[in-house]
Amino acid sequence: MPGGIMSVTEKFVSMEWGAAPEDPREVVAWLDGHARKFGHFIGGEWRKPADGKYFESEDPSTGEVLASVTQGTSADVDAAVKAARGAFSGWQKIGGHARARYLYALARLVQKHSRRLAVLETMDNGKPIRESRDLDIPLVARHFYHHAGWAQILESEFPGFVACGVVGQIIPWNFPLLMLAWKIAPALAAGNTVVLKPAEFTPLTALAFAELCSEAELPAGVVNIVTGDGETGEALVIHEDVDKIAFTGSTEVGRAIRKATATSHKRLSLELGGKSPFVIFEDADLDSAVEGLVDGIWLNQGQVCCAGSRLLVQESVSEALLDKVRRRMSTLRVGAPLDKAVDVGAIVARVQLERIDRLVKQGVAEGATCWQPEGFLMPKRGLYFPPTLLSNVHSASTVAQQEIFGPVLAAMTFRTPREAVELANNTTYGLAASVWSESVNVALQVAAQVKAGVVWVNSTNLFDAACGFGGYRESGYGREGGREGMLEYLEPAWFAKAPALKADKSARGDEKSGAEKAGKADGHNGTLSIDRTVKLYIGGKQARPDSGYSFEVHGSDGKLLGEAPLGNRKDIRNAVEAARNAAAGWAKSTAHNRAQILYYIAENFSQRSEEIAGRLARVVGAKQARREVAASIERVFSYAAWTDKFDGLVHNPPMRNISIAMNEAIGTAGVLCPEDAPLLGFVATVMPLVAMGNVVVAIPSERYPLIMGDLYQVFETSDLPGGVINMVSGRSTELLRVLAEHADVDALWSFGDDAQSVMAKSLSAGNLKQVFTNEGRAIDWFDAAQGEGKWWLRHAVQVKNVWVPYGE
Repeated sequence: MPGGIMSVTEKFVSMEWGAAPEDPREVVAWLDGHARKFGHFIGGEWRKPADGKYFESEDPSTGEVLASVTQGTSADVDAAVKAARGAFSGWQKIGGHARARYLYALARLVQKHSRRLAVLETMDNGKPIRESRDLDIPLVARHFYHHAGWAQILESEFPGFVACGVVGQIIPWNFPLLMLAWKIAPALAAGNTVVLKPAEFTPLTALAFAELCSEAELPAGVVNIVTGDGETGEALVIHEDVDKIAFTGSTEVGRAIRKATATSHKRLSLELGGKSPFVIFEDADLDSAVEGLVDGIWLNQGQVCCAGSRLLVQESVSEALLDKVRRRMSTLRVGAPLDKAVDVGAIVARVQLERIDRLVKQGVAEGATCWQPEGFLMPKRGLYFPPTLLSNVHSASTVAQQEIFGPVLAAMTFRTPREAVELANNTTYGLAASVWSESVNVALQVAAQVKAGVVWVNSTNLFDAACGFGGYRESGYGREGGREGMLEYLEPAWFAKAPALKADKSARGDEKSGAEKAGKADGHNGTLSIDRTVKLYIGGKQARPDSGYSFEVHGSDGKLLGEAPLGNRKDIRNAVEAARNAAAGWAKSTAHNRAQILYYIAENFSQRSEEIAGRLARVVGAKQARREVAASIERVFSYAAWTDKFDGLVHNPPMRNISIAMNEAIGTAGVLCPEDAPLLGFVATVMPLVAMGNVVVAIPSERYPLIMGDLYQVFETSDLPGGVINMVSGRSTELLRVLAEHADVDALWSFGDDAQSVMAKSLSAGNLKQVFTNEGRAIDWFDAAQGEGKWWLRHAVQVKNVWVPYGE
């Protein structure tokens, strides 16, 4: 056309948009109204830092300083925790309805100030305003609305549960206000008070939320905001008067928090890193998959823990798909995040930008082919990285294994669904996955096999307050959102009040092996009784200990009852290997079949109840022995009953999907059984795991490990597959250490003294296995309200939320 003017058709084809900047004046006025300087929000008021130190919060798209924010110290954290503790009793007393009204008020205020919060989030974080405005802030309001409902019905839905107390929460910089809502809303709904530390790069929307708390007239001290860097977070983690820590961030920091909290009784939930697979099969709608991929990896510049950063595409369509991906990447707009026409905004900080650049170069050095759109006009100032595709990536490459946390996609191919699952699970993480196929059979088959806490079918990056979110393996444990998210901030009332477990010196008082001891088995009428020496039970077979030694077991009267094998590291290794070999088959067996085997175990226990009680009586007395056997039979029956009834849920989020919350087995679990009830304690801790499809390596009571002989004779006659339950006796603390450090153990249950609980938690940090302990507290194993039921079953499963398209 004359004069260089483009026609409508040419304009449509080029898709060259003019700038559509969002007006930041209201946010600028808000910042100026605070003189661009913020203190901590403690006890309902703004406070200056204890040592007077501040740091600057910058706009990553321009480098301009937005405000100065306080650098929190241990003194500031202590003041916040004291304020939270002081507010706790009052917050409890007002009841669920009053708490619901406050949460409802916060939701309304988020909506009232939504535009200002969205602009502030974008300026502080660098994400495009469209994402802040259309995704983050609406979901923040949704969380407060949803949890207002939980607060209202708390007593009827969670009977017998109480709030943890003072909760310390540490959130990341990628979704600052949304992560705050994920943490604060369920904590308040459950009746806890909160001390929250936002990320040092993005503290401003948390401080804006503090103002909303004042506007809602939330009681002083219920929510406290302390800003600062990692040292501030560390002070919160180790504070002695904090009852729970909820952390979202890197796996490395999560591992450090696990170790730091091990010596305390703090509850812990961790939502950590990910390297999520984006799996595309040849029958998928490739155009839809590409659009999903754009949301999966370039949302928030790829700075998303569940970003679909590993593209796994079926070989037959790989070239066609990658061509489509490159064409789509060429249309992405990178620029000022306040521009409503921009797709990819700024990287949050220079240190993150440098990390992304370093990892991309390392991937190329390891053989990957790097492609970036040609002719990209990158902004002249600010922190930006172009959308990047790395193809020809091998599965062991750094960029296929490490979390890049940037707009970088690593592409690999597969041939069969089985290979796709193997590649998807070839990572230490397990946060999320996205599966694309027009075959519902293929999609759901793969979804069931992928080790991830969230799986999206023909969709990606869907979130809702009603649906749990969290990971498997080194992506952490615990859930945020939904019923399971509420349970992270509650605990059984009886457990909160349980007394400390009294030390039992009878079990571990003598550390000499049987080979070093002299003594004879108890005789009758001057004749020597037949020697009773049991074996280990590994892979469905009786096995001699690798050490070649045994240790003596004495009755309550000091008389020798027999000898038990002295297991060691190699025996634990063999038992874990046997368990893992049995894991897939046992987890895939139907709940009905597992129930039948448990019923059979109970039946065989009943047939042998008198002889088992007779032997047990010599350790615990005749009365307790009879009670233990009777209670054990009943306990096995109960878990047989629960096996096909502890079901998941179907959530109905406000979108055209349903989310199926499946209770899945964790995998291989190590169990340190309690000393005080040798038979019942074993049954009460092992059976819920087995019922839910886990396999177990158990350390029986050191007080009476001879119970193994009775147990494995029952198991061998009850059709229990070999390797589902394995038993290794020995010095319990030594064996616990081996289980805690073993990389192939997925969960660890410890029901010993406080020192053993500390050991279980601290040494399990290597692979971040899920740990469940009695925290050194006494449990009445004979009381079904304490030693049986859903609380145990919840610890025996991990929830996978599978999002499936549904309806219009």
